Amino acid sequence: MIRVVFADDHEMVRIGVAAYLKAQADIDVVAEASDGAEAVRLVEEHQPDVVLMDLVMEPMDGIEATKLIVEANPEAKVLIMTSFLDDEKVYPALEAGAFSYMLKTSRAADIAKAIRDTYEGQSVLEPAVATKVMTKMRKPKEQKHDALTEREREVLKLMADGKSNQEIADELFIAVKTAKVHVSNILMKLDVHDRTQAVIYALKQKMF
Repeated sequence: MIRVVFADDHEMVRIGVAAYLKAQADIDVVAEASDGAEAVRLVEEHQPDVVLMDLVMEPMDGIEATKLIVEANPEAKVLIMTSFLDDEKVYPALEAGAFSYMLKTSRAADIAKAIRDTYEGQSVLEPAVATKVMTKMRKPKEQKHDALTEREREVLKLMADGKSNQEIADELFIAVKTAKVHVSNILMKLDVHDRTQAVIYALKQKMF
C-alpha cells in the first residue's frame, strides 16, 4: 500500500482527487493538508511514501514545504501537482527536492499512475517540464567572466599587459578613479583577490 499525504489549499480539489485516490486498491491517502506548514507536520507524523504537493499555498508555499520535507524525511518522495509551468515555479521546486512534477489538468488516472511510478523510484515529469529541464541542461554553463562588461574586458586585457591604473586610464581616456572602479569590479566578478589572480584566470580561460 502506497501511503500518501496530499497538500492543496483548495478544498474541492482535495476532496475530488483524494476520493479518486482512496478508491485505488494500492493507494492510501493517510492525511490531507491545506498549506505547506501543515504538510510538513503531517509528513513528520504519518511518514508517507509519497507527498502530493500543490505549490501556491499560504502561509507556507509548496516549494518551502518540499525543501523542509526532503531535508527531514529523505525517504518521502514529493510529487508536485500544480497549475503552473513558469520557470519561477518549476526550477525552484525541482531544486528544493521534488521528485516528480505533474499538472492539475492531468487525468486522475495519470496522477494515480504518477504516484505509483514515483513510489517505485521513477521520476515523472510533465512533458513541458521535461522539455524545460533538457533545454536548461543543454545550455553552456556560465563562466564568471561572462558577467564582465565590454569595458571591463578591455581593462582586464590592459592589466594582462602589465599596465598600471594610470596607464589604463590614459589609454582608455578615462579618469584614474574610473579605472580603479573597473579593476575592483573585475576582481569582484571573477572572485579573485588581486590583479595577478585576475590575469591568471583570464589566461587560463583563454580570454585573449
